[in-house]
Amino acid sequence: MAEQLSACPECHEAYTYENGALLVCPMCGHEWSPEADSDTAEGAQPVIRDAVGNVLNDGDDVTIVKDLKVKGAGGVVKVGTKVREIRLSEFVVDGHDIDARVPGFGHMQLKSSVVKKAT
Repeated sequence: MAEQLSACPECHEAYTYENGALLVCPMCGHEWSPEADSDTAEGAQPVIRDAVGNVLNDGDDVTIVKDLKVKGAGGVVKVGTKVREIRLSEFVVDGHDIDARVPGFGHMQLKSSVVKKAT
């Protein structure tokens, strides 16, 4: 008999399945590792990933993967702009989980879905 897999931490459905080393929820599309279940239960911060799935950490360098209109500044942050030494925000506001200093624009909050970890 197969062991019971844990329910999805996002939508709490029980229809999870294994895909390699990850668990996947077909209902909402959320993917997580089985080890992450025990980490989030202890109150650890969730893992923040970039647009291609790389794990981001404080102090990483990232590049912008799409043009971003900047409200209030009247400009556009172009694709390929390199942002150095990001900080992961404890307080996520409207999906903006990265604090950074963008060249030419100053301090901004970015979404992890519009950046890629620089190599």
